[in-house]
Amino acid sequence: MYASLKSIGAYVPKNVLSNFDLEKMVDTSDEWIKKRTGIEIRHIADKDEATSDLAYEAAKVAIKRAKIDVKDVDCIILATISPDYFCMPSTACLVAEKLGIKGVMAFDISAACSGFVYSLSIAKSFIESGLKNNVLVIGAEKLSAITDYTDRGTCVIFGDGAGAAVIGRSDDKKEAIVDVMAASDGKYSNLLITPGGGSKYPASEETLKKHMHYMKMAGNETFKIAVKTLTEDVIEILRRNGLKSEDVDRFIPHQANYRIIEYVRAKLDFPKERTVVTVAKYGNTSAASIPMAINDAYENNNLNYGDLMLLDTFGGGLTWGSALVRFAQK
Repeated sequence: MYASLKSIGAYVPKNVLSNFDLEKMVDTSDEWIKKRTGIEIRHIADKDEATSDLAYEAAKVAIKRAKIDVKDVDCIILATISPDYFCMPSTACLVAEKLGIKGVMAFDISAACSGFVYSLSIAKSFIESGLKNNVLVIGAEKLSAITDYTDRGTCVIFGDGAGAAVIGRSDDKKEAIVDVMAASDGKYSNLLITPGGGSKYPASEETLKKHMHYMKMAGNETFKIAVKTLTEDVIEILRRNGLKSEDVDRFIPHQANYRIIEYVRAKLDFPKERTVVTVAKYGNTSAASIPMAINDAYENNNLNYGDLMLLDTFGGGLTWGSALVRFAQK
């Protein structure tokens, strides 16, 4: 019995924040943003839209496309760094309530941009061990809620959105999640961090004044480690599965920065036409990035049943991961 990605779905809020809008907010320009990141626009949730609302919309699409009843979902894993509430309840529990699902395991994981790949690893284990039948995996972020719009180094990068997939059982190897690799290194935890609000720096007047409840990023250092790690990770997962870049139908990297994507793509010899790039129209949506990119490829007829996808990601923690996944949505 194999774990299989049975469906994909996504949702983006209707509000759009363009580079030209950001020019009016911070000292930046459309030309600078596009040159450094490749981003042109990003979607921003309404004030009354929470991460669980975005996740719910994406989940509905994934469940419908999987051709299962919502009651068939027996586990929900939600990856996010922008939950509805600090600590509890989990955003996954809130999504379960919105979907009308009761009495199933529902929990969040925090692995930043690597969250979806981490979740795939957990779902794969649940399915192949026989513990679960249909795991709803979601990556959802309202990053605008934790973005400092006076910090031009971060506010130009991040956007809001959600992607979801149903991971189910299959006896067909051609539908399998072939392999998942995931790892971390806390030595570099300071490179991508939201310092305020936790037990180390509890909410206070000082943390508010210092904007410590917003994301902080050491951009140059992160870039260097990201390109090295993403490249090495892909080389390793292909090696241990006896595959080459030409065996991959779609290379789907985390949509953090076009320069990172292009560097890794070229280094690994993936053709542009087989590389999925959505960063220009969504920005970096952290844990939602990869499922949103998969959905984009599917909806644009660039992903077919049986295609082998290579997912590759890197995020705060530091965390990273890659996965070889057959697209099994019929």
